Amino acid sequence: MITLILSVSLIGCNTDDNSPDPGTVGQGPTCTDGLQNGDETGVDCGGSACVACPDTSGEVAELNGSLTEDRTLVATEAYALKGIYTVESGATLTIPAGTRIVADSGTDKYILVQKGGKIQVQGTSTAPVIMTSAGERPGDWGGLVIAGNATTTEGINAIAEVGGITYGGDNDADDSGSINYLIINYAGAQINAESQYNGLTLYAVGSGTTIDNVAILNGTDDGVEFFGGTVNASNFYLENNEDDAVDWTEGWNGTLTNAYVLHTNAGFSTAVEADGENKNPSLVNFTAVSTQGGTALQFKKESGATITGLSLTGYETSIDMRDNGPLANIQIDNADADPSSTYLADATVDVATFAWVNSNTQVTTQNLSGTITTDTNLDANVIYNLTGNLSVEPGAKLTIPAGTLIIAQADDAAASDIYIVVKKGAQIDVLGTASSPVVMTSSNQSPGDWGGLVILGDATTTEGVDAVAEVGGFTYGGMNDVDNSGTIGYMVISYAGAQINAESQFNGLTLYAVGSGTTIANVAILNGTDDGVEFFGGTVNATGFYLENNEDDAIDWTEGWNGTLTDAYVLHTNAGFSTAVEADGVNGNPKLVNLTAISTQMGTALQFKKESGATITNLYLEGYATLIDMRDDGPLANIQIDGADATIAGPYTSGTQVDVTMFGWATGN
Repeated sequence: MITLILSVSLIGCNTDDNSPDPGTVGQGPTCTDGLQNGDETGVDCGGSACVACPDTSGEVAELNGSLTEDRTLVATEAYALKGIYTVESGATLTIPAGTRIVADSGTDKYILVQKGGKIQVQGTSTAPVIMTSAGERPGDWGGLVIAGNATTTEGINAIAEVGGITYGGDNDADDSGSINYLIINYAGAQINAESQYNGLTLYAVGSGTTIDNVAILNGTDDGVEFFGGTVNASNFYLENNEDDAVDWTEGWNGTLTNAYVLHTNAGFSTAVEADGENKNPSLVNFTAVSTQGGTALQFKKESGATITGLSLTGYETSIDMRDNGPLANIQIDNADADPSSTYLADATVDVATFAWVNSNTQVTTQNLSGTITTDTNLDANVIYNLTGNLSVEPGAKLTIPAGTLIIAQADDAAASDIYIVVKKGAQIDVLGTASSPVVMTSSNQSPGDWGGLVILGDATTTEGVDAVAEVGGFTYGGMNDVDNSGTIGYMVISYAGAQINAESQFNGLTLYAVGSGTTIANVAILNGTDDGVEFFGGTVNATGFYLENNEDDAIDWTEGWNGTLTDAYVLHTNAGFSTAVEADGVNGNPKLVNLTAISTQMGTALQFKKESGATITNLYLEGYATLIDMRDDGPLANIQIDGADATIAGPYTSGTQVDVTMFGWATGN
């Protein structure tokens, strides 16, 4: 029997229209039996037999209890979800376009379609079905839960973590109905410390079920979670769900096509989390955008997927193999997953296709180039496309807040024309944090795509006052060794090192006569074609540098740099690089304190040209064929390593390694 509680009672029809006596055994539905049955559109009204139903557009119907017979809601009515509304096996709940269901708060407020039951959500782009909460707070209610009869690694008649729901069978073509143009808002109620509802929860739902055009917003747990099953889904918009936007476990092996994930609130878990046995589900055209950093794709245990058309923007970590599962289990655009790749690419899903959701949340993009002549603050909620060179002029300061993403548009101009330069007399403040670093990268994710960050100072250099740089013809150098060009903290630079000509290239970070008043700490420079960081004279000190797979030198200095670099970690896993350290020119005796350099490709560790030298304490070198290369037969006494003259043979393996985990903020691994 249908249990329906109304806050304003519906008025039953008094006419029978020659229907059989409801008390007669074996007779069909009547207009006086107190039920909505047959083709009635209300209780004992509407349809082909009963009188028209009264206008209830101003009334609120309460949804609660069990539905044991087919029922169609009325779009003109307002529905309040007052408890668990269960569609039992054999019954179908039909929700027409434009229907709005508003849930009270609580873990006992959700819609459940039991195994054998069906739901037909018949929204349209102009009149979607909306399921939301009265309080409009994330985690207010339990969302929509569907239990099916398809396979799951939990077996037949498994018991769900929520509500003791039974699900799972052996019918992979099972049909739990259809969903079209549905918005679910503010779901994810917390059951206990280990269990929460999601926006849309699919337990062993079969491929006979149709799910298309779904938006899930502002949930405290996952947007959609697949527990096994074979169901396919398409056109999903997932905005600011606090745990995972898309989650699967128990061997789901369907396909999700055209999904767009947006994170503009901090503290979320992932765009995708996969767990359990790998049944190789497919993601086709998956675009995820974050203005808050974070992790994009996380795979636990042996889980995996085949992903085509992946576009990730703004995440600190692209691929997190939480349990060291095989990367080959995740095929991304026909190759094994690569955690070192950002998978930054043009969006493969057009967010405009979800205009029907009417979300007010936006991610703004803005082109960045030209000159800055007054103090300027960037906005972490804007994604900046660097389309040419950006010059901070003398007297101006550029401030870049934590979490800002700057993408060099490698196809918009010649690579050597795309860079950021801070001129002599100007300043830059990069205010990244460990949880929200500032990221400067490129659209093509290819080494040498752009020119990186160039800073010009007023400190001393062997080239004298107002020297002219090899890049851009910029002026640098003076007499102020305590010159202050600003502050850099928690910054990642990737894919820089553009070639200017046969003799000159940009680096990741280029420091021309930068003074000791400048603060530089926690910088990662990855995948450049020239040097990671190069010091042209100056007195600047720096600390906390991670330099991975820069094709020329990881650390380079010339023109008498005499500052200190503390806690630097160099990693070479690609063949063909030049050195971990190259020094040239007059010996200003800079200091390296705690330097670890590791190569899986042999090569040269430290190279000194002419009369250059350094004082190095706590040196650890591993995997290099050549430890010390005195290219011009300069004196080994110029290089003091742990209190002694450098030796060609080394070995330098007795020092304490710099703890690579301190750079997890930059690499995610």
